[in-house]
Amino acid sequence: MVKRLSGAVGFQRDKAYQEPIMSFIADRLNRILPSQTIVITQKARALKAEGRDIISLSAGEPDFDTPDFVKQAAIRAIQNGETKYTDVAGTMQLREAVAARLNTDFDLDYRAEEICVSTGGKQVIYNVMVATLNAGDEVIIPAPAWVSYPDIVSLADGTPVVIQTTAENGFRLTADQLRAAITPKTKWLMLNSPCNPTGAAYDEHHLKALTEVLLEHPHVWILTDDMYGKLMYEGAVAKTFVQVEPRLRDRTVTMNGVSKAYAMTGWRIGFSAAPVELTRQLIKLQGQSTSNPCSIAQAAAKEAVSGPQDFIGEMVSVYEQRRNLVVSMLNEAPGLSCAKPEGAFYVFPSIEGTLGKTSKGGHLIDSDEAFVTALLDETGVAAVHGSAFLTPGYFRISYATSTELLKEACTRIQQFCQGLS
Repeated sequence: MVKRLSGAVGFQRDKAYQEPIMSFIADRLNRILPSQTIVITQKARALKAEGRDIISLSAGEPDFDTPDFVKQAAIRAIQNGETKYTDVAGTMQLREAVAARLNTDFDLDYRAEEICVSTGGKQVIYNVMVATLNAGDEVIIPAPAWVSYPDIVSLADGTPVVIQTTAENGFRLTADQLRAAITPKTKWLMLNSPCNPTGAAYDEHHLKALTEVLLEHPHVWILTDDMYGKLMYEGAVAKTFVQVEPRLRDRTVTMNGVSKAYAMTGWRIGFSAAPVELTRQLIKLQGQSTSNPCSIAQAAAKEAVSGPQDFIGEMVSVYEQRRNLVVSMLNEAPGLSCAKPEGAFYVFPSIEGTLGKTSKGGHLIDSDEAFVTALLDETGVAAVHGSAFLTPGYFRISYATSTELLKEACTRIQQFCQGLS
């Protein structure tokens, strides 16, 4: 199913957003809503501050600490006075280190001048969309999808074209779906692998099928979000578009960062690798918005991408154990069905078997949003409803938290589902 979206994406807009108090506010802000993952995480924190026993599985960040050698690099940068403005696109040392990391990990050939370092991956996506979209340009987004993709497209005057993938296809976009969605107005395909929220990953075979379609349509560019690329399980290795089909290099933006693989979400460093001419435009835009990312965070990021990488494998091993635990326990909950993801640190269970039932607390489970609302109210477990990711009938759990808390949370979910009638 292909859906072209307009207005606030993915949710019912409440009155406060339909009728802004001040007409002073730009119309473009009425196209979007606050990030639902952030809203739910903040609600969980507020309930916890009130004394409620809350287990939040809603945030998409590692529970591991930033490695000590990375912290020490930041401390040295402060002590050495590296506290001034840098080049808008980041220090040349960091850009060189990023290019080297991408080239090593994915067998690519990026140069430092093709790298732009930004304040997190979200800014990379925002920069790319604002720099390239005109009104009416279409961006293909496979769903389930990260909550910010369609709203960023809408803010940039583009039209999100959402393609609903299926559990039967592992929540992966097929070549036939892509071909059917492309129009003369299509400007971008936005693809995330491994995917937030499903953990689905595109191997070389899956990507090759998509690249063959894209070679038929030279006006379509690709933004590949590889932020979770190092978090793969059972020995699998992530692939990226340009690696699989080098002929697409001149119309691909490869996006990555240090947030997930290096446990550095708060440092806010993301980066793009793109053709030089586009990179220059991204730098021009960034120079008139945020300018350079934090100089201290840049020093830490350089150490992260160029230093020892073995700790990532240790994190992945723990995540894999947690994944197996959560999948097993959720599949024991009446009414839930949970597939085993290939990467990232999320599961995306179906609630189909719970719909139409009523919880012990009197909540009618008539939607995925009703399910997570009742779950939080009655058990203290915070999760994110699938509709936030453009896919009703599911919910997302992050297993980037301690095994002890995951066991307790999944036990509460089982008990909640057992109480439905």
